[in-house]
Amino acid sequence: MDTAPSRKALTHERILDTAARAIRRAGFQGVGVADIMKEAGLTHGGFYAHFASRDALLAEALQHAGRQSAERIAKGNATRQARGASPFRALIEGYLSERHLAGAENGCAVAALASEMPRQSADVRDAAAQRVRALVALVGRSLPEGAAHEAATAIASQMVGALQLARALGDNAEGKALLADNRAALLARYDTASAN
Repeated sequence: MDTAPSRKALTHERILDTAARAIRRAGFQGVGVADIMKEAGLTHGGFYAHFASRDALLAEALQHAGRQSAERIAKGNATRQARGASPFRALIEGYLSERHLAGAENGCAVAALASEMPRQSADVRDAAAQRVRALVALVGRSLPEGAAHEAATAIASQMVGALQLARALGDNAEGKALLADNRAALLARYDTASAN
């Protein structure tokens, strides 16, 4: 039995892909329904066949962006681990990479949007909180067994903050150096696999 997605499902996915990129690129306030629909190659009138409101789109786009980021991180981590990196090193080297510095549009939604999250509707804030929890859980899974939950929250906070500060400095030598300093500090403190 063929279970190919319906045309409506494919269109919905295209809108989410477009909105997920747009919120990471321009922030929540920089995203208009008409612009998203136009960028997706659709008419504004078709929006309400997919979403009840702009906030519903933003919440779902944030979740979609998180899933996309998680898939990219998992793929990169698998590649780095296949080359001998510990799970923690793989995560840190990928997240605090020059590629991630330059790629906000396709990168971590938490780093791209954290400062805006508290000022959004309850639905968008709930979606944002889920993204933060997912990032902390990802960090926790990468740590050696027995590491404290507090370490995962502190590391996730440092990762996001370092990426935000590096982006504020720019995709230049200064921004790249800030990422390199944070990578080195985190790996020296928490990457016990390479210390053995």
